[in-house]
Amino acid sequence: MAFLIATFMVVIVSLTLPSSTHATYKYTSPPPPTPVYKYKSPPPPTPVYEYKSPSPPVYKYKSPPPPTPVYEYKSPPPPTPVYEYKSPPPPTPVYKYKSPPPPTPVYKYKSPPPPTP
Repeated sequence: MAFLIATFMVVIVSLTLPSSTHATYKYTSPPPPTPVYKYKSPPPPTPVYEYKSPSPPVYKYKSPPPPTPVYEYKSPPPPTPVYEYKSPPPPTPVYKYKSPPPPTPVYKYKSPPPPTP
């Protein structure tokens, strides 16, 4: 029983104490000493510019221009005739056939008969 109480006490004390997992230790070492130089380093050399020719242009294929059309001479069309108004011809008469009149009868005169007494 005393063992249980002792174990219980150890657990409580260990929980109340700050554990090493909660502590945030940050160790920073001092910076290295900056060396003191007697001589200054020479300035960097100025770059030597060499002329470089420009790169050649990129060749692009260009199709040849279309051929110019060949024009053939064409004579102008004949002038349109100028029509002058002409009146129509007079109508031709229509002849109708007429039969000749019947012959007139030849009358012979007859004297009246003599009166009877």
